[in-house]
Amino acid sequence: MPTEQKTIRKLRAILSADVKGYSLLMADNETQTIQTLKAYRQIMFDLIIQHSGRVIDSPGDNLLAEFGSAVDALECAVDIQKRLKKENAGIVDDKKLQFRIGINIGDVVQDDDRNYGSGVNIAARIEGLADPGGVCISRNAYDHIKDKLKLGYEYLGQHEVKNIKDPVRVYRVLSDPEDAGKLIGEEPKRAKKKWVWPVVIVAAIIVASIVWYFYQSTMKPDIEPASMEKMALPLPDLPSIAVLPFDNMSGDPKQEFLSDGITENIITALSKVPRLFVIARNSTSTYKGKPVKVKQVAEELGVQYVLEGSVQRSADRIRVTAQLIDALKGYHLWAERYDRDLTEIFALQDEITLKILKAIRVKLTEGETYRSVPDAGGKQDLDCYLKAMEALGHVQRANIEDNNVARRIAEEAIATCPEPLKPYTLMAAIHMMDYWFGTGKSPRESIKKAIELSQKSLAVDDARAKSHALLGQLYCLRKEWEKAIAEGERGVALNPSGADVKYWYAATLTYAGKPEEAILLFEKAIRLNPFGPSRYFLSYDHALRYVGRFEEAVSAYKKALQREPNNFFAHLNLAATYNMMGLEKEAQAEASEVLRLNPKFSVDYLAKVSGFKDRTEKEKIITALRKAGLK
Repeated sequence: MPTEQKTIRKLRAILSADVKGYSLLMADNETQTIQTLKAYRQIMFDLIIQHSGRVIDSPGDNLLAEFGSAVDALECAVDIQKRLKKENAGIVDDKKLQFRIGINIGDVVQDDDRNYGSGVNIAARIEGLADPGGVCISRNAYDHIKDKLKLGYEYLGQHEVKNIKDPVRVYRVLSDPEDAGKLIGEEPKRAKKKWVWPVVIVAAIIVASIVWYFYQSTMKPDIEPASMEKMALPLPDLPSIAVLPFDNMSGDPKQEFLSDGITENIITALSKVPRLFVIARNSTSTYKGKPVKVKQVAEELGVQYVLEGSVQRSADRIRVTAQLIDALKGYHLWAERYDRDLTEIFALQDEITLKILKAIRVKLTEGETYRSVPDAGGKQDLDCYLKAMEALGHVQRANIEDNNVARRIAEEAIATCPEPLKPYTLMAAIHMMDYWFGTGKSPRESIKKAIELSQKSLAVDDARAKSHALLGQLYCLRKEWEKAIAEGERGVALNPSGADVKYWYAATLTYAGKPEEAILLFEKAIRLNPFGPSRYFLSYDHALRYVGRFEEAVSAYKKALQREPNNFFAHLNLAATYNMMGLEKEAQAEASEVLRLNPKFSVDYLAKVSGFKDRTEKEKIITALRKAGLK
């Protein structure tokens, strides 16, 4: 049994800093922003060392340092802001990298080289209250500093801080020489009788001792930690995360598409990071509307981190809350609330994505940026985006009625949007659904239109992974195998953690006669999307059967039927597979199910539309179906 590691606790002054509007600066000129950030961070590192501090974390534009003295921490913060002010001189305001700094003194928990606990959390929250180029401190820090430095202070009142029980009193630091010794905004305290103080001090010491004793003996994580031993799936080697569906707090069911769209865009942005393992939305959506615990989610999906949040729209304003939890340790790593104009939704999604990467210490290489949606601005772009999100919600329901509703919305978006690349991709998916439902003018016409729209989308933005993956599937249906494989490879390269792009490419490889490669890719897709739709297992089955792994294929077909008991294609392929295994009764039973679901089924028609490149494989399936009793 492993030895339990002793928790290390210590009292430290924590300095937390980040750049105001970093995401917007990156979007405007990422190369210049990265270069300037590197130079400024080096300045900060040097000053922290000079003031006897230690950098304990520095992901992205954020910096966290600890000091043994609150005086050292504040002197360092003031020197940093003075130095960076000189560096920013001559730069126009909207191009400056301006840091906000928060300082708190409190108890922290040390775990390897990381620090956790309310001491760190309060510093990070106070940082958000500081002005760009400014410094804010907590009351704890103020009590240690107030008479020791030639500075002034402005009391900003009490502030509610997420995950901290009591409000935090905050002070703005005034560094101009004329402000030295000033205290603005705080009411003077009335004098107390001298005899009261000894009693108060003794009582405080007794109470503090009792509280400290019970605090140390009962100290627990914020939430119940997940157990590695109870995980249904092995924990990946990469940092792993599940993004739960953001709750719609608007009170209007029609706004579900907005909260679902934000969830999907964050997942898409994260899945583009090569050094991250991201569970697909199909699997996390199974928790939508359910009161689940983070522990349960982590153990069922096999991940370390869980993000949850909510969205509330009111007219042209939007409020988004998000919190990131380390499920294995049971701690909140980061939590924030954003109140923004609705047109800022594009930048907000990327800001949340970057915050997540910083919190779990996944660093982007120089030049990397992951936008969940294309650059956009203004009301027209916002309307197009919201229409696309609404249409996407209908497409994903995968039925004829919703497909037709999505078509109407996507057509409106294409007619009004200046560069409707997302509506183009959606309309391509709608035409592919027409192909499978048989609701278009003809199967050939549906595929032709879908390919044309996918190509239009990629002409606007060639980096859209799902557009490449979808185009690969469409080429596969036209039996253009080389093109199909090339598009599948491109999609996976652009979206390394994308379950759907892996699934689509694996399906293409199966039909192109490369089942061994397909099986490996299917398994990766299913691990990323363990609660995925039946089509995942249905296509996986084809590859398993192709290489003679019949028992595994049967098991996978049955998983598809667990998700959709009346899945016509699952029953059809089970009939063929059972016959290949010599299980005639089982094959005949499945053939009966096929005719129940589609009395007009024709083996001859299937032979004409079968997507297999390998004629031998196609003939094996057709022969097995005839032996099972189908005509």
